[in-house]
Amino acid sequence: MDIKFNGYMENVLTLECTSTVEAGDLVKMSASGKVTKASANDTFVGVCVSACGDYAAVQLNGYVETAKSGTVNVGYNKLVAASSGVKTAESGVDRLVIYSDETTVGFIL
Repeated sequence: MDIKFNGYMENVLTLECTSTVEAGDLVKMSASGKVTKASANDTFVGVCVSACGDYAAVQLNGYVETAKSGTVNVGYNKLVAASSGVKTAESGVDRLVIYSDETTVGFIL
């Protein structure tokens, strides 16, 4: 892809996290002010951009790219966490997918 969408409306928030959260993980809320790694079929709130000890910097808005499972078309799709990356689902949060190839999907949180 020749065009880059990184930087678009990026918004990062520091939250407490479990020790299993690593940079690049999709995360979900686990308690008040806390996140944990999203499991397959979970609705996610964002992507961990860095983790240190009990804290994670979580991107809540903007463009992200991640692996995809199955077919994900451009346009609005309900996305949930997959075992690796994201996949479409019957329910979930509508996300605007603006890039999709054989292995990767790019969408707006």
